[in-house]
Amino acid sequence: MRPLQISPETALALSKQLGVPLEHLMHMPQHILMQKIAELSKKNASEGGSPEGEGKNEA
Repeated sequence: MRPLQISPETALALSKQLGVPLEHLMHMPQHILMQKIAELSKKNASEGGSPEGEGKNEA
């Protein structure tokens, strides 16, 4: 199985948000990663915030 074809920045962000070591994330089957991203998205939607948008709208 090939490692995921994602950028290093995306890999680090996903690793941090999902609480998965980077090495595990890069070799995770794509369908499982997509399932975890969907779960994270649902969780963030129910909390009313986005993981990347917090703190950026301060003026």
